[in-house]
Amino acid sequence: MEADATHGTAAELAAAGPAAIGPATAGTQAAGIPAAGIPAAGPAGPGPAAGRPGIWPGTWRAATAYLLVGSLAGVNAAIPGYPVFGAQALRYSLASAVLAAACVLQRRRGLLPRLTGRLSRREITLLAVQATFGVTGFNFCAAEAVRHTGAATVGTVIAAVPVVLAVAGPLAAGRRPTRRVILAAALVTAGAAVVTGLGGTNLTGLLLAFGALAAEICFTLVAVPLLPRFGPLRLSAYVSGLSVPVLFAFSFATGGRGALPVPTLGEAAAICYLAVAVGAGGFYFLYSALPRLGADRVGLYAGLVPFGAMGAAAVLSAGTIGPADIAGAILVAAGVAAGASAAATHSPKDGRGRRDSGGER
Repeated sequence: MEADATHGTAAELAAAGPAAIGPATAGTQAAGIPAAGIPAAGPAGPGPAAGRPGIWPGTWRAATAYLLVGSLAGVNAAIPGYPVFGAQALRYSLASAVLAAACVLQRRRGLLPRLTGRLSRREITLLAVQATFGVTGFNFCAAEAVRHTGAATVGTVIAAVPVVLAVAGPLAAGRRPTRRVILAAALVTAGAAVVTGLGGTNLTGLLLAFGALAAEICFTLVAVPLLPRFGPLRLSAYVSGLSVPVLFAFSFATGGRGALPVPTLGEAAAICYLAVAVGAGGFYFLYSALPRLGADRVGLYAGLVPFGAMGAAAVLSAGTIGPADIAGAILVAAGVAAGASAAATHSPKDGRGRRDSGGER
C-alpha cells in the first residue's frame, strides 16, 4: 500500500477506507453531536423512507466519511517505507482506543445505553465478517492488487461501489432498486473512473481488485443489520477492536521480526491521522449515515474518494489537478445531486416507520 500521493493512486487505496473505512469519529459524539433521532434500519436499512429529516445529516456524514477515506492515499506518502500491515495494526489499535474512550464518555453522559442480553451467533458472525473480510480483506486485496496491476485499474474497479450498492442495497432491504438512483450511481462511477483513469492489468491483479470491491460492499451491507442494536459509535468500536488481532497476525506473518519497526516522527504523525481521522472518523460517519440514507444512496458518495485524495495531495503539494479531474468532478457532482434529489422526493411507501437507532439515544 505504498501509494504515492498523486490523485491517480489516491482513489483506489483510499478506499482502504473501509479499513480506514474506512470505513467511520468518535470525537464527534464526544463533542456533543447527539445520535438521537437516527432512524433505525430494517433488516437491511430503511433507506430514505424513514423520513426527510435524516437526509441532510446523512448527506454530510456520508460525504465526510468518503472524503476522509480519500485522504488516506495522500497521507500514505508520508509512510512509503513502513510495512503495510504493521501500519494498519498500529492504526487500528489507536483508533480502537479512541473509540473505546468515546464510548466510555458517552456512557457517563447517559447517551449510550448498555447492550441488553448476550450477542447472538448471527451478530458475532457479522462482526467477525466485518473485521476479517470487510477490513483486513480489503486492505490485503487492495495492497496486493497494486503490486500486480496499475493503481489506476484498482481505483477504477473500486469506483464501481456506487453501482453495486445502488442495486444490492435495496434488494437486501426487500425493495426494488430505483432507476434514478441506478442512473446516479452510474454517473458517479463514470466520474470516478475518469479521475482515476483506466490502466493496464493482468488477471491476478484484476481478481484482487474485485476482491477489494467485494470487501467494500460487504463492509457497508453487513453493517446495516447491526446498527439498530449497536448504534454507530459502539459498532465502530467493536469492528475496529476486532480488526486489531487479525491485522497483527497478518503483520507478523508477512513481516516477521521487522513487522513493527519504530516509526519516525513523520510516520507516527501520519499513522495518528489515519487512526483518528480516517479510521475512527470514517467508521463513525459511515455508520451514522447508513440508517439515514440507506446503503444504496450512501454508496453514491464513494465517488468522492478520488477528490479527497486530490485534496490531500494538494495540501501536501504532491499532486496536480488536470482537465480529467474537473470532468470527473462534474460527473460525480451530477450523480450525487441526482441521487440526493431522489432521496428527498422519495415517498415513505415502503411502510417503514421511524424508530430508535437502538443504542445511541
